[in-house]
Amino acid sequence: MKMKIFSFFSFSKCFSFSSSEVTAEDAGRGEQILKNIIDAFSYHELKIATNGFCSSNKIGEGGFGSVYKGKLQDGSVVAVKVLSVESKQGDREFMSEIASMANSSHENLVRLRGGCVDGPFRILVYDYMENNSLFQTVLGEEKSRAKFNWIRRREVALGIARALAHIHEEIKPHIVHRDIKASNILLDHNFNPKISDFGLSKLFPDNVTHITTCVAGTLGYLAPEYAVTGHLTRKADVYSFGVLLLEIICGRTSIDFDIKIGEYYLVEKAWQMYNSNELLHLVDPVLNGVLFEKEATRLLKVGLLCVQEKPNIRPRMSTAIEMMKGEINIDDVQISRPGLITDIMHLKVGQKRRSSRSMMTRKRSSQLYAL
Repeated sequence: MKMKIFSFFSFSKCFSFSSSEVTAEDAGRGEQILKNIIDAFSYHELKIATNGFCSSNKIGEGGFGSVYKGKLQDGSVVAVKVLSVESKQGDREFMSEIASMANSSHENLVRLRGGCVDGPFRILVYDYMENNSLFQTVLGEEKSRAKFNWIRRREVALGIARALAHIHEEIKPHIVHRDIKASNILLDHNFNPKISDFGLSKLFPDNVTHITTCVAGTLGYLAPEYAVTGHLTRKADVYSFGVLLLEIICGRTSIDFDIKIGEYYLVEKAWQMYNSNELLHLVDPVLNGVLFEKEATRLLKVGLLCVQEKPNIRPRMSTAIEMMKGEINIDDVQISRPGLITDIMHLKVGQKRRSSRSMMTRKRSSQLYAL
């Protein structure tokens, strides 16, 4: 069954689609029009697939709803994302996610298989990822981290970088994800990374270099210029990737705790170690020295280049990939100090909207500082 253009909110059917058959228009205003919607998922079908959205099938939960593991009639295992009926941002996230994912096809992006709009229900159906997220593995307990040797960590980092280069530079309109973090990087059965959760994403037509918007994201990954001014560019994702790259190599979260110094920011710690020529001391100790030291140093430097305070000197993602692979020599590249956001009290947020489901609050004296 094929259907022509529908206004999203008047459309009360369920759907599945291939990326080549759906386009999104007018996404800058948060409006959505879909074309050529085919092969509907019914609410009843998804309810059966998830055992009635049983709590034992729940594999994730956030401010916009819950994610359930499901099994379709054809035997395929899927992740079913049910947006909260109570969430005022549910429709916005739903539209943003479809607008971004409909035209995106890449081996390091989670594949959107379809979805459902039925009365108050907004549901998205994705491929199921067997090995959870980076947050639960690379940043988890020592036993989980030990599964990720140096080569696997390098390939995970490169896969994420390739996906970002794809949405930033290769597809049109370009996409800024706005919430790149460890819990949004899922891992398939071969531990290939897949970027997920495009609910906060923004589309950038060719003639648009930036937009000004309410801040959304996660403290620890937020680019400081975006957090303070709401001025969003693709370099905000580059900053978040830089933080994530440091996490993957170090096995530590962006905001971590040390028994001697207490809570600290990984970006701050990396900058200090760089200045004291001790970057390798940051590498996750579970690797037991079994790594390529020169390569590890190079990737840590790329991470620091991506989190530099001034967004215009951060590399594009395609350039970051060349740096990570050693195709661009960065041995003598001067790295400028990173910027760091530490307090959300004065972030650019709407009067009626808080910045994000992911935003974490904490008290610090400074709002923004350069290290």
